[in-house]
Amino acid sequence: IHIEKKIEELGIELPAAPLPKANYNIVCLPPGESVMYVSGHLPIKADGELMTGTLGPDNGGMSVEEGYAAARHCGLNIIATLKKQLGDLDRVEQVVKVFGIVSSHTDFKHQHLVMDGCSDVIMEVFDKPVGYHARSAIGTNTLPLNAPVEVEAIVKIKPE
Repeated sequence: IHIEKKIEELGIELPAAPLPKANYNIVCLPPGESVMYVSGHLPIKADGELMTGTLGPDNGGMSVEEGYAAARHCGLNIIATLKKQLGDLDRVEQVVKVFGIVSSHTDFKHQHLVMDGCSDVIMEVFDKPVGYHARSAIGTNTLPLNAPVEVEAIVKIKPE
């Protein structure tokens, strides 16, 4: 099934593809190569609002569910970037790896559950085997712009 049609059938609305927030390229696809490196994406909602905060409900921070939603927005932004860069999401041959960084209090130990938000939306859109990826999820004390989650990806691309 055509990926854009599947997105429509799932009722998913892709946000506008985000622009870099500093001096870097949003993706890197070296000439003649088939592996695209997607820079870290933040949880920007469809209305342009950046989600902010730190995970750790025991310390007044965000819950796992709120973090999951933030990671899902990161995934949607990555998909939007792929669409903008490739023109056709059917050119995605394999989502190889997703790397997620979760801003969290030191006693928060559920970064992996937060990152399921990104992994789940990638699987909803691309399904197995294309969307089934390797993943790392780590915690850190802070992220740019007070984002709760940042996600980067490595994606294998089909030739044009």
